[in-house]
Amino acid sequence: MRTEIASLGEFGLIDQLTKDIELKNASSKYGIGDDAAVLEYPAEKEVLVSTDLLMEGVHFDLTYVPLKHLGYKAAVVNFSDIYAMNGTPKQITVSLALSKRFSVEDMEELYAGIRLACQQYNVDIVGGDTTSSLTGLAISITCIGEGEKGKVVYRNGAKDTDLICVSGDLGAAYMGLQLLEREKVVLKGDKDIQPDFSGKEYLLERQLKPEARKDIIEKLAAANIVPTSMIDISDGLSSELKHICKQSNVGCRVYEEHIPIDYQTAVMAEEFNMNLSTCALNGGEDYELLFTVPIAEHGKVSEMEGIRLIGHITKPELGCSLVSRDGQEFELKAQGWNPIAEDEK
Repeated sequence: MRTEIASLGEFGLIDQLTKDIELKNASSKYGIGDDAAVLEYPAEKEVLVSTDLLMEGVHFDLTYVPLKHLGYKAAVVNFSDIYAMNGTPKQITVSLALSKRFSVEDMEELYAGIRLACQQYNVDIVGGDTTSSLTGLAISITCIGEGEKGKVVYRNGAKDTDLICVSGDLGAAYMGLQLLEREKVVLKGDKDIQPDFSGKEYLLERQLKPEARKDIIEKLAAANIVPTSMIDISDGLSSELKHICKQSNVGCRVYEEHIPIDYQTAVMAEEFNMNLSTCALNGGEDYELLFTVPIAEHGKVSEMEGIRLIGHITKPELGCSLVSRDGQEFELKAQGWNPIAEDEK
C-alpha cells in the first residue's frame, strides 16, 4: 500500500508521524503541538546543542540503506556529539525535506528508526518540520542535551603528557561502506543475484546502525574521570586528533600498533587490497570517542574495558606524528572525508 504525502498535507503528515509520542525527560516541559517546544533545565546544568544535516546522494544512498536504519543512524550521530561533550542527550527536533517519490509509509519507516533510537537512549522528540524537496530526501536533526557545570568537556583542554584514548575499534564502518558500494556495482541490472554478506555482519552494522558511546561516558563518570578534551570520530581518527591538537595548541604521538582494529575489518581491507592502518586512521563514521586524560589516570583507564591507550600529547613544536610498527615516525595527515572540499573539485 502506498499513501501519497499530498493526501495528508504537511500537518496531517506531522500528526501521523508524531502521534503517541510521550515525553520522558523532566526537562521536556512541552513538546509537539504548539509554535515551539518548552524546555526547562536546572540551574546546575549547562545546555548543549548540536545539529546535523544529512543529504541523499551525499551522506547516504537509499539503494542499500533501509529507511528505518537511516532514521536510527540520523538520531544516534547527533546523540554522539552530545556524549562527546561529556553530556547526556535529552531532546531532538526532526526536520525533513522530501520529494514526491516518498510515500507516507516511507516516512513512517524513517520515523520508526528515529523513535527506536530515542527509546534506546531515553531522548524526547519535541518538534520539527516537513517541507517538499526537488532533489530527494534531506534530514536535519537538532539535539539538545545537558552537562554538569564544570564537567562539560571541550576539544581545547589537552595538555602535554596527557594520554590519548579511544573507545571501541576503528575502520569497520568505512569497510562496511566499501562492501555495500561494491555489492551495489556488482548487482546493477541483475535483480536475481543476492549480495553475500556472511561473515561481514559486524561491518554492515557499524555502517548502517552505529551506536553512540553512552556506556563509555558512564564508565568515566563512575571512575570519577573527567577527560581534558574529547571528540567523537565521525571524519576519521587523524582528522579528529588534529582538531584536538589545533584547538588545544599541542602536538601528539600515536602508535600504529595500539590502534584498535576488528578482525573483520582486517580481512576486508586485505580483500580490497587497502592499507589497514589508513582505513582505521581515515575511514570515519565510527562514532567512537577520542579523548585525553591526565597521565595520573593511567592506572584507571588502562583497566577499562572498551578503551585503548593509543598515544600521548606532546608540546606543539613536536607536531602530530604517527609511529609505525617498525618504529618509524611519520607526520599524521588528516585524510578524512570533507564534503565541502569534495564538492569543490
